[in-house]
Amino acid sequence: MEAILQFFDNNLLLIYLLLFTIILGFEVISKVPSVLHTPLMSGANAISGVVIIGAIILIRQAAPDDYWTLGLGTLGVVLGMTNVVGGFAVTDRMLEMFKKKK
Repeated sequence: MEAILQFFDNNLLLIYLLLFTIILGFEVISKVPSVLHTPLMSGANAISGVVIIGAIILIRQAAPDDYWTLGLGTLGVVLGMTNVVGGFAVTDRMLEMFKKKK
């Protein structure tokens, strides 16, 4: 219990920042009309590349016997790549709607 309190004490500013960004993100996304939601999210999914790079850095810096960190890094790479590929697939499908038909 002491370790948890110490963690919160040391990272209080980061915890406040995380809570603020969650609330702000929810407010911004909830104000987007449903017509624009899919194009906005499909383009934003490409930003998951930052998550992939962070996960790769995490894997590279982890000790070989630290299975927890290696597992989280691998999960980050897999979920980030799924998000990026899905975002590009949805974007490509949306752009097909605007092409001229033969």
